[in-house]
Amino acid sequence: MDKVEKYGCEHYKRKCALIAPCCNKTYTCRVCHDDKENHELTRKKVMQVHCLTCKRVQQVQGSCEECGTKFGNYFCEICRLYDDEDKQQFHCDGCGLCRVGGRENFYHCDVCDVCLSISMKDNHKCIEKSSHSNCPVCLEDLHTSRIAAHIPPCGHLIHYKCFKDMLKTGNYACPICGQSMLDMKEVWQNVDEEVSQCPMPEEYQNYYVQILCKDCHEESRVLFHVLGLKCQQCGSYNTCRTQEPEGAEESECTPPGVNASTTQGTTETSNDQTESNPSTSSNNAARGSNLTELVNDLEISGAHAGNFTGFLNFLG
Repeated sequence: MDKVEKYGCEHYKRKCALIAPCCNKTYTCRVCHDDKENHELTRKKVMQVHCLTCKRVQQVQGSCEECGTKFGNYFCEICRLYDDEDKQQFHCDGCGLCRVGGRENFYHCDVCDVCLSISMKDNHKCIEKSSHSNCPVCLEDLHTSRIAAHIPPCGHLIHYKCFKDMLKTGNYACPICGQSMLDMKEVWQNVDEEVSQCPMPEEYQNYYVQILCKDCHEESRVLFHVLGLKCQQCGSYNTCRTQEPEGAEESECTPPGVNASTTQGTTETSNDQTESNPSTSSNNAARGSNLTELVNDLEISGAHAGNFTGFLNFLG
């Protein structure tokens, strides 16, 4: 057995343990401590380590003062981080953390306040301190997470695993802003084909609705279709109903079977109050089983998402 594997824990291979100043207990790493205790360990406050070779307790340093054992091939005195495995670790002063993946492959974006892939330099949407928030899916802190993160076109960070899990269930829109998280052009082309093959009943031929596109943020006035409402600006079906404009023709705004005298109240109510209106099924239908299959067929690691992805590598 490799000597390195005799030491450490499931999270890190190292030859020392941290003495937590918060509870005065000894744990191999911060993750082990946080999994067992009802509080979190702040690594930078750790002042003593326990040598796993000779059991000597001593001040934080790279090697044991008693037996000379090197605690880890990588040692960051700032983060109190030891690791015997080569993960191309480096400390980022801007983030205040150690990261993996090689310093030459990342740069620190001062606006987003996080390390990004070199390929994303001058090629991403900056959101101030974007990583200083929780993943909108699992709610884990993104800045200090040990899980790789993904940056969709809108700039709102999400764990890459959570991103993939959303796509597997046909959820392609950012859970924060609703913008599509990958290139949906092929999906919308398939929806176009379905719409052309599924004409609406005659009573819906002149039924127009006002929509807002969540991708280009423009409003359009379109004919209602149960399979989806297509943005007239960018062609996206990632749309939602919005309030009818003043002066709209009453006959165009009245759903079939609804008395015209009640139309004004119906079209101006919020989404949760118009569930009986057949138009509310349009976007739900677009996210149905057929669209789910189309989204799942997209190659996430290929050209559809490649222009917009950025993976952040954390070391905690």
